[in-house]
Amino acid sequence: MSKTQVRPSRDLRNNYAEIVKVLKQHDHVIITNNGVGESVLINFDDFAEYQEYLHRRFMYNELQKSKEEATDPDVQLIDAADVFARIEQRLEARGL
Repeated sequence: MSKTQVRPSRDLRNNYAEIVKVLKQHDHVIITNNGVGESVLINFDDFAEYQEYLHRRFMYNELQKSKEEATDPDVQLIDAADVFARIEQRLEARGL
């Protein structure tokens, strides 16, 4: 489990090496300005993992929506081959 430190913004300039050590331990740093939270620093690998998590969550939600739409009797499903044929027809009509 990661820990969180709260540091004033001036520590970015004055104590950057310390902050980097904290981040390398996969801990987080909240940067404050005049005592108010302004930003959060996290390790780059943690950021990449978080982005991957968000992407997977988005894809899962989109798949759930598609699944619900597929079971809706009012939704007409189109075969992929038909979709591509329609696209080709439109491109040919435009001379592309």
